Amino acid sequence: ISSFVALTLGCMLASRLNMRRDADGGGKTGGGFVKLGAWAMAGYRRLLDFTLSARLLVMTLSIGLAATAILIYPTLDEELLPSEDRGALYLMLQGPDGVGLDYMDRQSAQAEAILQPLRARGEITNILSIVGRWDLNRVYISAPLAPWSERSRSQEEIVAQLRPQLKAIPGATARIWSPNSLNLHRSGGSIEFALTGANHNDIAAAADDFLSVMHAEMPQYEDPEVEFQQTQPQLTVQVDRRRAEDLGVPIEGIVDTLRAMIDGFEVAELNVNDRSIPVMLESAAGAINDPGDLHNLFVSARDGALVPLSAFVNLRETGVAAELDRTGQKRAVEIQAALPPGYAMRQAISDVEAVAEGRLPDGIGLRFLNEAATLQDTSNEIAITFAIAVLVVLLVLAAQFESVFSALVIVLTVPFGLAAAVFALKLTGSSLNIYSQIGLIMLIGLMAKNGILVVEFADQLRDRGLSVIDAIHSAAMTRLRPVMMTMLSTVLGALPLVLASGAGAEARIAIGWVIFGGLGIATLFTLILIPVLYSLLAPLGAPRAHAGVRLDRELREMNAPAPMPLDKAAE
Repeated sequence: ISSFVALTLGCMLASRLNMRRDADGGGKTGGGFVKLGAWAMAGYRRLLDFTLSARLLVMTLSIGLAATAILIYPTLDEELLPSEDRGALYLMLQGPDGVGLDYMDRQSAQAEAILQPLRARGEITNILSIVGRWDLNRVYISAPLAPWSERSRSQEEIVAQLRPQLKAIPGATARIWSPNSLNLHRSGGSIEFALTGANHNDIAAAADDFLSVMHAEMPQYEDPEVEFQQTQPQLTVQVDRRRAEDLGVPIEGIVDTLRAMIDGFEVAELNVNDRSIPVMLESAAGAINDPGDLHNLFVSARDGALVPLSAFVNLRETGVAAELDRTGQKRAVEIQAALPPGYAMRQAISDVEAVAEGRLPDGIGLRFLNEAATLQDTSNEIAITFAIAVLVVLLVLAAQFESVFSALVIVLTVPFGLAAAVFALKLTGSSLNIYSQIGLIMLIGLMAKNGILVVEFADQLRDRGLSVIDAIHSAAMTRLRPVMMTMLSTVLGALPLVLASGAGAEARIAIGWVIFGGLGIATLFTLILIPVLYSLLAPLGAPRAHAGVRLDRELREMNAPAPMPLDKAAE
């Protein structure tokens, strides 16, 4: 759409709004911007003369800057998403296994009391608590924040205040997190990974040992915990089948009696007025909630006699895991640790991998989950995306220029533009995340656009008969103003992103710094490095005019009349 506007509406506006008058018409020929432009042109001419006469020095310095960027790149904080203020807080309270709703309701009241002062100050607009969500020993609390313009503290500052208060709640483990723009499950300020293997008990033993190592060697993590805990009470009913058979008690009768007396079970289903109504068999005295009362139940034998369960049933109470997780089609035990403020996810992944190296038993694997796993996947995919973007730019430019060497001049400046973006991220203290990576891909196109302005005009001048040096010198001087106009319009257009605030500001700031700082520095590579690269690569290919001359000659030879045979000529 923008190309259509530029080729139609832009031309019309230029013809109608170009009201500048020359000196004979009484218009002004000078001014502050004109003098500034003349000063910039004179300075750039001297710089261009120097760089074209010292091409080896320019290439050496450029390669040195690129090497410096390569060394700086690993020092950048890498994370999937920057810390975002999404205007909401989520809390999860988990009590001991086996507790009921009354117990967790009391824990929920303590958490709500901690949130209540923030609601009184207007920072939190509402508090929604769900007791028993997913499990009886869990509480889920949602607390929407006031709009960004109506509160003085950010979401991260509020979380930092609440976290120690929630951790002090006795009898329950509290976790607070905030949503993210990608709607990733259980993300935001924590690293999650799993140890995998063939047996949950063996994996759990390895996870406990790994947790001890984390406490000793990774004190920066806040309360790492293993989610596999064999503390869920389970009552096992062991039936002596031979004894039950001797007493004439069928196994089906034992099962039906236990289901009816404990929880009730569906024995039939009625259809009334197109509504399906289940018929439940339950105890008239109410469900049994004391395991000891199970011994007092009676089961009908085949002869009609009532036999107590205690005659052939043993009860055994054990602790089991509430959940048996699987990851990557393998049995797994998950470990979770909250990250301290300012600690990047990539650094956390590297730390865990370093600790796991040589520490895990044979047959036990390591697999990252949720945000950490997504970061690893996107890091690999972004490299492929960069490679495809550069390849597409090279192929398209080679087709447009009808010269591989002219396209290479532009493509070879792309790594230096990315180096400029690395410097911009480092100087501003920004992290390498999914938004800044989007900005880097945009930077490839912006770098190519500035290079096209210079290289295309230099090719035209070569077609007119100018030498390579004269052509690129004249093209660079002529295209200085358009290049600077493009750079300034793009950089200043990115300034609102850098100064953004409110909802979604973190994403806009991440992209803005790459464009604002990266393109500003990368323009120097366009004005200095492209002339040098063109002067080195252009002599390897002939001007396009030579191909036109050759084509014209071949066409004339094809259209020329065939030579007359000698005997015909003699006649």
